[in-house]
Amino acid sequence: MRRGFWSGARPAGKCSPSHASQHPNASEKSGGSGSAHRASRQPIAAEVSPPAVTSLEVKGSRVSPSRQSVVVRRSGAMALEAALAAVKGPGEAEGILSRFNEQNKAIFKFEPSDEEKRKQLCEEILHLLDKEIKTSCRVTCLEALRILSRDKQVLVPVTTKKNMQILMKLAKLDSLEDPLEDMTDFPVIVEALKCLCNIVFNSPAAQKLSLELNLAAMLCNLLKKCKDQQFVEDIKCFDLRLLFLLSLLHTDIRSQLRYDLQGLPLLTQALESAFSIKWTDKYITAEEQETSPLSVQETDCAIEALKALFNVTLDSWNVHSENDSHEFRYMTAILRHCLLTQGPTEDKTEELHSNAINLLSNVPVSCLDVLISPSTQENTEEADIKYDGMNMDAFRVLLKFMEKRIDKGSSYREGLTPVLSLLTRCCRSHRNVRKFIKAQVLPPLRDVSNRPEVGTTLRNKLVRLMTHVDLGVKQIAAEFLFVLCKERVDSLLKYTGYGNAAGLLAARGLLAGGRGENWYSDDEDTDTEEYKSAKPNINLITGHLEEPMPNPMDEMTEEQKEYEAMKLVNMFDKLSRDKVITPMGVRPDGTMTPLEEVACQYQRNEPESSDSD
Repeated sequence: MRRGFWSGARPAGKCSPSHASQHPNASEKSGGSGSAHRASRQPIAAEVSPPAVTSLEVKGSRVSPSRQSVVVRRSGAMALEAALAAVKGPGEAEGILSRFNEQNKAIFKFEPSDEEKRKQLCEEILHLLDKEIKTSCRVTCLEALRILSRDKQVLVPVTTKKNMQILMKLAKLDSLEDPLEDMTDFPVIVEALKCLCNIVFNSPAAQKLSLELNLAAMLCNLLKKCKDQQFVEDIKCFDLRLLFLLSLLHTDIRSQLRYDLQGLPLLTQALESAFSIKWTDKYITAEEQETSPLSVQETDCAIEALKALFNVTLDSWNVHSENDSHEFRYMTAILRHCLLTQGPTEDKTEELHSNAINLLSNVPVSCLDVLISPSTQENTEEADIKYDGMNMDAFRVLLKFMEKRIDKGSSYREGLTPVLSLLTRCCRSHRNVRKFIKAQVLPPLRDVSNRPEVGTTLRNKLVRLMTHVDLGVKQIAAEFLFVLCKERVDSLLKYTGYGNAAGLLAARGLLAGGRGENWYSDDEDTDTEEYKSAKPNINLITGHLEEPMPNPMDEMTEEQKEYEAMKLVNMFDKLSRDKVITPMGVRPDGTMTPLEEVACQYQRNEPESSDSD
């Protein structure tokens, strides 16, 4: 599933979720946004290495990058040896490990020559954590282990059943009934969860052990403890992140969460707790004129819950019971509130909405009508969010999100196809949604002097995507516009021109005209007077008004016309023989086929002539 969109490193200890990346760490990351659809949009948390330094000032002299790297390697090796000696010896290890952590907090690539020493340090730290030591020392040890766990090669001694149980105990995952009361333990719990995130993400052995140790069930239990507790946002955030990673890496855990551990209502409750939702009716939240943005912690928790819910609901295309329907409709009502909520920054808001859209793509289409709510505000300042007495503000947000992703001009498959797919599903199934969105995207035509793909309107931008180089992008963009036109070929051609729509029509077998297979209401489009007057002069291929052009053959003699015609025939013949082009014909069902095949079929069907009387 899910992509990497990173823009700088975050300090250790900040809870900040992310999307897919190739970087090998899962407990910390830099902020990012965007999502992919289905298999390509599984997000994975990650750390990002800081920008490279090209020189270093040492005692007033400038050191070259190559000499600088030698200095850094020697310094790192000395810090590693000092840390290893400290945890092995009887003395105080906390101070030396703190210096090791400070020196290596931004290191993501380690020297292969020190691999064995790092393995030893991991083992010694875990031995130390298994003893009774003061809380501050535990936190320091766990920070060091988190840094070391960025390296996949040193995790062999860590991924044993005993060592995993040590970390689970420190994360309070082994105690089923004890509430989270001692706030002094909270930093230990958070750091232990961070370590588990890195280890599970980087180690297949740890992933297998997590199944054996029933880690998912323990995380669900810890999440329940966080329900009514204060000051546990970081714990909840990394608990959700670890659940997300487990459900991403193991389909068995995904199924266990969905059906055995009641993961859908539990994670939905975790998502709801990130918002200050007031319910006015079943599946309807209160609409407030002014709401304050979410805090960073609330946004991060919401994003982690959305990503975990995405995995849990990945195959939920159909509703099999009344309870399933209630769970999805309740979750959709929260997602509607999420779309109308702002994060602390514009990037965070986009990331939040992106994950909400990804999750909405998993919701059965029969439950998506919850995104529409009855309009309760009499004096709505913006009339464009109302349609037929219904509040369409969630779909206005989706349209703005879609246009913003189009304007970015990159990563269309990951960033744009989920929202286009969601809007297409909604428009196909809900008449009011389709009519509202069509009014925004394909308003009645007035000015047809420009080609459909030329301009800055949303229609122009979507028509340009119909000829995009990415097959998946152009297919979903064309499908969206086709559904808005109620799958009528003549209506689509009016808004896009034949040239832009040819790919979709060929794929759907509609080159000869007609309409798609889905049923829509019989209400007719109304053309403006401007369009009606210009219609006779509109070029059907380009879709825009063209001034009448003089016929170049008017002044030719019959011999000249014949010469030009034969010249054109010979050019086409040469292109065909050289396999540059393949002449195509249209079958009776509207699909395209090589012209030779059509001719052969015609000859076979032609009745044999007979000379008999």
